[in-house]
Amino acid sequence: MIAGAGIGGLSTALCLARAGWRISLYEKAAVLEESGAGLQLSPNACAVLRKLGVIERLIPFALRPEAIRIRRARDGATLALMPLDDAERRWGAPYLVVHRADLQRALLEAIAREDGIRLTTGAAVAGFAAGKEGVAVALVQGAVRLKVEGDCLIGADGLRSFVRQRLHADSLRLSGRTAWRAIVDAARVPAAMARRESNLWLGRKAHLVHYPLRGGAIINVVAIVDEDFHPDAEAFWSSPGDPKCLEARFSRWDEAARTLIRAAPEWRKWPLADRRPIESFVSGRAVLVGDAAHPMLPFLAQGAAQAIEDADVLGEVLTPGRDIEAGLLAYQEARLTRAARVQKESRRQAMIYHLGGPAAFLRDRVIRALGPESLLARYDWLYDAHPANGGAP
Repeated sequence: MIAGAGIGGLSTALCLARAGWRISLYEKAAVLEESGAGLQLSPNACAVLRKLGVIERLIPFALRPEAIRIRRARDGATLALMPLDDAERRWGAPYLVVHRADLQRALLEAIAREDGIRLTTGAAVAGFAAGKEGVAVALVQGAVRLKVEGDCLIGADGLRSFVRQRLHADSLRLSGRTAWRAIVDAARVPAAMARRESNLWLGRKAHLVHYPLRGGAIINVVAIVDEDFHPDAEAFWSSPGDPKCLEARFSRWDEAARTLIRAAPEWRKWPLADRRPIESFVSGRAVLVGDAAHPMLPFLAQGAAQAIEDADVLGEVLTPGRDIEAGLLAYQEARLTRAARVQKESRRQAMIYHLGGPAAFLRDRVIRALGPESLLARYDWLYDAHPANGGAP
């Protein structure tokens, strides 16, 4: 049984179905809406999606950026241009950018072909009790409360996970930073801003990421600023953002960045939050994956990728006939240290991106001195998906 049908829950359902399990997938939302914005799918995630046969469904909608360009905010100067045309040879799988809705659709299409997966929407996990022989779960569907049973409960229910709350009862940590997201029509900006590149602009207490999607027709734009923002629970993930406020924050940036920001028809924003790394993902026959297990800030663009890695490992260790609790502990052993490292490195990257004054000047000089090859090498530990090196997990 899986709680949550986001990217992590859908990927886990597929991996376990391919391993021979029957899956009951419960999603509290009444409808799986095709919402969200762009995702960077690094090779460690693409290797798993290719194994699942999902990458073929995704390729028509995905884009392979030719490079990652790091730019200085005040004048747009290129600090580094890291080529990605050799990504598959270097890391074992392609580097893609996609719209979240396109990835979700590709996963759902794959799930629809699996007789062993049953997806139920509008069903929220409201309680569970794990025993030696299985797990009993209380579900709420509207005014109806149901009891279901299975061999194992997998919490893939995100940053504010109910399953995690029952196992750990820890609290969210707001980072003091807010993500503003928009989709821009590529025809509304200069051609140079729509190149097949993933762009990262570094500025004081803010940074900007943008890259083209869907064949270059649209541009995904993410502006992250140092800002204390506390929405109510219902609007946590998607509050309307005032364009004038954002334009004021970027008023001293290079004109190209400001043009892109002005071209957005609307902005949605939400606070960036995470939790401290935990010592265990497992409690008996209950286990956590994705943001429920290791929520992380987006500064390494690894949230979806790490959830997909979790799914892959569970599919490898939870084989029918094997002791389930032993399999879950093997999953934990394989994933705990790596996921915690990604969490910590994401926090460290946040500090580096938002430096100002002399510290920013020094950072920019270091980036230029390192050069493209040394910068790419810093990601080898994260992206490498070659089987000879142990694969993505």
